[in-house]
Amino acid sequence: MTALLDRPARTVAEDLTLRRGAARVLFGNWTGTSTVPSRTLYPHQWSWDSAFIAIGLRHLSPRRAQRELESLFAAQWGDGRVPHIVFNPSVPNDAYFPSPDFWRTSTAGSGAGAPRARETSGIVQPPVHALAAWLTHRADPRESRRRGFLDRLYPRLVAWHDYLLTARDLGGGLTAVVHPWEPGMDNSPCWDASLARITPADPTGFRRADLDHGHPADRPTDLDYGRYVQLALDYRDAGYDDRTASHRFALEDPGVNALLIAGERALAGIAAHLGEDATRHEARADRLTKALVARLWDEEAGLFLARDLVDGALVRERSVAGLVPLLVPGLPEAVVDALVATLDGPGFHADSTTLVPSYDLTGPAFDRTRYWRGPAWFNTAWLIERGLRTHGRHTHADRIRAAILETAGTTGFAEYVDPTTGEGRGARAFSWTAALALDLLAREEAPEEEAHR
Repeated sequence: MTALLDRPARTVAEDLTLRRGAARVLFGNWTGTSTVPSRTLYPHQWSWDSAFIAIGLRHLSPRRAQRELESLFAAQWGDGRVPHIVFNPSVPNDAYFPSPDFWRTSTAGSGAGAPRARETSGIVQPPVHALAAWLTHRADPRESRRRGFLDRLYPRLVAWHDYLLTARDLGGGLTAVVHPWEPGMDNSPCWDASLARITPADPTGFRRADLDHGHPADRPTDLDYGRYVQLALDYRDAGYDDRTASHRFALEDPGVNALLIAGERALAGIAAHLGEDATRHEARADRLTKALVARLWDEEAGLFLARDLVDGALVRERSVAGLVPLLVPGLPEAVVDALVATLDGPGFHADSTTLVPSYDLTGPAFDRTRYWRGPAWFNTAWLIERGLRTHGRHTHADRIRAAILETAGTTGFAEYVDPTTGEGRGARAFSWTAALALDLLAREEAPEEEAHR
């Protein structure tokens, strides 16, 4: 594959073709109330997918972008959590596993405030939502005000962040994940050592629907999947109660916490717009930034690492999650310099795509096709592109932006790509790939200005 910087600059016609293709994906995956990530592999509504989708949809229909977030938060739990899946009741249970009859949240989660009228999962995903809400409002402030979009969503966003900062602060001052699906990077090598403590569920007790649509070489192994199922069963049997659950898998993830900080900054903007107190969100963001650097920064690794809260140790695996904190304003300049050097180094610079692999290219567990163990994803590339601009590294950001647009188009908006060849992997016509390509095509302001006005 020709190196990206050796290719001719994109033309207006190419951008128009890409824009139309992205719009077709988003309109094709719209269900009437929300957008599925994929018509085949992911037939329900996913939490952080909807946030990324809204960021792109705002350029096509700000009102539909608002509805995307509103439909997700309509399934918010009483304790503030936003579930990682909101199930579509018209989809058969055997179309996706774990299905509603596995999670049983309307009954097992009643003590934690799970909705009775909607079936959801019981775990969460990264908090991209406040940033998405703020950007969606800014796409059409008049329509947003007319519909009372931020007035209605702001208290729900605050409750969501309150949950992450209280029930999910397991003692380190940061929010914790309690299942590998929660940080969104399902079978990252960062979880291997922690998962090894978990005895997998009996494989005869469930059937993996994901293998109906994805190649086994791309998907998590049966052993890993059995461990995911057992952790979810344990959490369900504890009533999804973070006070009583044993949490045999519990980690502070740098990507999740970076997004929480960015979310608090966005909440400060929303609060100020609504005439509410913004200082509490700024103070939270400042406190979390200090804790992130103190607890998860590793100078030798050149990026942030996850911390295992069961044994207290940093996880010595380098993943793209450790670069996502570029999104955080106010990082020490030496940390930013080191992150950019790591991004340019042999572990995370793939010449053929210029996208960022999900795991160190030189790491012992690197796998170029298996889900989150090496493939490059468009959402993490978008976050890093945004983070680079936050710190004035526009040349690096331009390179990643060009790579996202080029690869999204050539792969038919693939779910992710082989970072060594640029070949599309996973589902095609994937919603967040289309949405984030659309955002990069449409955005004219520097994103850090857009986020904080």
